[in-house]
Amino acid sequence: MIKNMAVLNPPPSSAPMVNSRERRRYQRVKVTLLGRYMLEDRREFPCQTLDMSPGGVALFAPERPKIGERVVAYIDELGRIEGVCIRLLPNGFALTLTMPRAKREKLADQLTWFANRAVLGLPEDRRHERIVPRNARSVVKLPDGTEFPVKIIDVSVSGTAMQTTAKPKMGAIVMVGSTQGRVVRVGAESIAIEFLRLWPIDRFDENLVL
Repeated sequence: MIKNMAVLNPPPSSAPMVNSRERRRYQRVKVTLLGRYMLEDRREFPCQTLDMSPGGVALFAPERPKIGERVVAYIDELGRIEGVCIRLLPNGFALTLTMPRAKREKLADQLTWFANRAVLGLPEDRRHERIVPRNARSVVKLPDGTEFPVKIIDVSVSGTAMQTTAKPKMGAIVMVGSTQGRVVRVGAESIAIEFLRLWPIDRFDENLVL
C-alpha cells in the first residue's frame, strides 16, 4: 500500500509557475509526504511531494499528465487536493491548486506546521486526514446478518469511526452501508473500521456516502 512505500530520493524540483503577486503571498515549503493521484482518464498512481505552497505543489510521480490536465490527489496528512498541471518536471509535474479560500488558509497553516516541525525536530505524523460527512447516518451489517444503525464520527480514505451499540468481534469483516471493512477497535459505544480498499480519492469529500 502507498502508506508503506519507502521514501524516495527524487531530484530537486522547480516550483510551480505562479505570478509575481502569488510569489509574494505564498512561501514554498520543502515537504516530503506520500500520496496518490488520479489523472483525467481515472488511472491512479503513487506520488511524493517535493515542495508545496497554498497555491501549488510539485510532485515526484511515475506518470505525468498533459499541460492543462486536471489532477486530483490525496496527500497523507493534508487530504484531498486538486489542480491543473502547469509544468512537467524530469520525474514528475507541478500543479497550480484550485480550492476555496477557507481550505487554502487551512493548507497555509498546515504547511507552516510542517516547516516548524522540521526546524524543531518534532516527530512525523502519518495519519490520514479525517472528515465528517454531511450524511452521518448509516447501517453496519455484522457477519451473522444482524444490522445496527450507526452514526459516523469521522471518515478517512482508510477507515471510519462510528457511534453504535453493535459489538462485533475484533477482526470481523463487516459492511458499513455498501462499504466492506475490518473491525479494528471496539469501544463501549463505538467501533472503528478499516476499509478493505482505500476510498476513491475523487469521491473523498463531505458528500461521501458509505
